[in-house]
Amino acid sequence: MEPGTEVRTWLAPAKINLALHVIGQRDDGYHLIDSLAVFTRFGDRLEIEPAEHDEFSVSGRYAAGLPLDDGNLVVKARDVLRREAGAQRTPPVAIRLEKNLPVASGVGGGSSDAAAALNGLARLWKLDIDDTSLARIGLSLGADLPMCLKSKPLVARGIGDEVSPLSAFPALGLVLVNPGVAVSTPDVFKALSRRDNEALPPLPRRLDFHAVRNWLETTRNDLEGAAQAIQPAVGEALKALKRADAAFARMSGSGATCFGLFETGNVAKRAAIEIRARHPDWFVAATRSMEVTDGEA
Repeated sequence: MEPGTEVRTWLAPAKINLALHVIGQRDDGYHLIDSLAVFTRFGDRLEIEPAEHDEFSVSGRYAAGLPLDDGNLVVKARDVLRREAGAQRTPPVAIRLEKNLPVASGVGGGSSDAAAALNGLARLWKLDIDDTSLARIGLSLGADLPMCLKSKPLVARGIGDEVSPLSAFPALGLVLVNPGVAVSTPDVFKALSRRDNEALPPLPRRLDFHAVRNWLETTRNDLEGAAQAIQPAVGEALKALKRADAAFARMSGSGATCFGLFETGNVAKRAAIEIRARHPDWFVAATRSMEVTDGEA
């Protein structure tokens, strides 16, 4: 690396669907959703720096078996942004991905990695590209990308591409638990008994921990039952969270990662230690979601 070259580090946070209602299906097979999603302070990390030729490497707990070619969404994101902006403006880069999130686990890991790559490369390459164009490029890589590009508390509708950031939402103490199994998203959607459920109820006007928890009690993750039928370990993860006194527990996305809601970060840390002691082979992480204060969105 040349002296003075800046290495830029980008967080690719876990995306947690606090509630996810499946409300229809398009003619092309895509499902229509209504989801409240938050992003956590824990996630994968990307380092991006100028290089003599393109490089991509992966390290971390969940690096094993990840593709290093365009089978990886990070590489796809680099290539699609380069095609869009032109080779002259997009010189070679070295990208290092630290993979801390389990793969195929319902927390948007691959999509969040790709979103961090798009945001990071647009900044490094000094591209004059607006959020709408970046979201359009992202959507070509996956329905979760527009959400992950925002990385703030939001409601997502359509196939996940109609994103409405919230103007205020509290930070939540969370414990994420994955029992060490991957669940195929297409299989979960295929196993759904209903695809025309009602939309989310309106959010309360004042949002604090208790208001969010009470509101969540009136909502669902419509994918949870199907995922649990395919992979019963989802039920074990939910049981472990409840046993550790989570104020609320639910599966995120299409699973198998589940989250527990805890009133403070310290209570979440203690619960994570307790679950890890009982299930040393599981992925367990105590974290907080990113808050948004009035007018930030």
